[in-house]
Amino acid sequence: MTRTVSGRTGHVVVVGAGLAGLSAALHLLGAGRRVTVVEREALPGGRAGRREVGGYHLDTGPTVLTMPHLADEAFAAVGERLRDRVELLPLHPAYRARFADGGTLDVHTDADAMEAEVERFAGPREAAGYRRLRTWLQRLYAVQMRRFIDANFDSPFGLLTPDLARLAALGGFGRLDARIGRFLTDERLKRVFSFQALYAGVAPARALAAYAVIAYMDTVAGVYFPRGGMHALPRAMAAAAADAGADLRLGQDVTRLERSGSRVTAVVTADERIPCDAVVLTPDLPVAHRLLGRRPRRPLRLRHAPSAVVLHAGTTRTWPQLAHHTLSFGTAWRRTFDELTRTGALMTDPSLLITRPTAGDPGLAPAGRHLHYVLAPCPNTDIGPGAEAWSDLAPRYRDRLLATLERRGLTGIAAAVEAECLVTPADWTAQGHAAGTPFSVAHTFAQTGPFRPRNLVRGTDNAVLAGCGTTPGVGVPTVLISGKLAAARITGTAPKGGGR
Repeated sequence: MTRTVSGRTGHVVVVGAGLAGLSAALHLLGAGRRVTVVEREALPGGRAGRREVGGYHLDTGPTVLTMPHLADEAFAAVGERLRDRVELLPLHPAYRARFADGGTLDVHTDADAMEAEVERFAGPREAAGYRRLRTWLQRLYAVQMRRFIDANFDSPFGLLTPDLARLAALGGFGRLDARIGRFLTDERLKRVFSFQALYAGVAPARALAAYAVIAYMDTVAGVYFPRGGMHALPRAMAAAAADAGADLRLGQDVTRLERSGSRVTAVVTADERIPCDAVVLTPDLPVAHRLLGRRPRRPLRLRHAPSAVVLHAGTTRTWPQLAHHTLSFGTAWRRTFDELTRTGALMTDPSLLITRPTAGDPGLAPAGRHLHYVLAPCPNTDIGPGAEAWSDLAPRYRDRLLATLERRGLTGIAAAVEAECLVTPADWTAQGHAAGTPFSVAHTFAQTGPFRPRNLVRGTDNAVLAGCGTTPGVGVPTVLISGKLAAARITGTAPKGGGR
């Protein structure tokens, strides 16, 4: 049986109304706890926030939604359904991949459609390899989800289950690119099923093959878009929590925690003191540790994932070659990951994610206008340019991005921009994210599963962590799970679901 917080847990204060905090709040409410959620911003959402610029409605965080049943579990905890709160649009294709040689591949989650597309793109041998890869991804997901992702660990011995042997037999402890190469030989196709390693903060050549589970979420389980933008999800979660009795206190920054011995007794903001029986902390790890007044002892310093520059561009036109999500790959691949994770250089031949949310909801922009979100991975501030360097670097890098897009077929994009917002590692740093990255701690082997910063806090009997810095990790699905796991540490109930 996994450990839980000790003592009374009748009133829980959740610090942060991001996806992790809202997931924790809904699961706690469903278990009969009284819940107060304290959020420093005026809106819920955390990283999945909302900003308006010149009539354009910008999602400030993630743009890709997979595994929506995990959000549905949180709604179900309070007797609600996701579909009653949010209209989800399945994306077809999930992605469009555009390559430096001019080739284009639409990534379909339907097996037959994707097999046909792979055959068109690279021939029947690769199509057969895709079928075998898909089967492997499905088996990998089934082994991992319940035992290794949707699970609380008290020690590494928690890994010692029959599923560990199954994961090893599937090659999960080998290297990601080598395992994908057993199914596919076309280098372009291999990128489509391994670029997700960047979410984990590790190059495909060094990432565990187990992280192909992210490719399962993207390419098999399906990609969705909430009408109203990604911010519609946390907005709906917050509304469901409020309707279930949660006390949401927005626009209040937590300044400290009051303690009595080994217990947190109150959460203090600039305006008030909120007594509590237990607390869930969802800010990035440095902020959580500052509030707790202690940093856990680790033999090695935490390594952080690469960061990203994001250009939100409101434009007077769009380009028909763009799908809702378009992956624009450069020629370079291994060098790109070396730059992002080792040398700290900005990508010399960038691979970019371009999202066009107005393809799914034109109401996110003024009439006749379009919104484009360009994400360019970049080194974090530990190994790349520091936060202070980005004040000079940002405008030049913005121009480089637009010039790259122009060369890749988005003719006239610079002239079409009428409203914009550029986000750099300096902005992530200002928001309290360690190493200037919103992707938190990298998923190296030493920072994965039971080796990742745990959600129980040593030396504090009634505090639990949630969010991408703790277990199970980075990404919308895993952050939603982290909230459920945090709630389970308080309620003592085993997490349910997740294995769909």
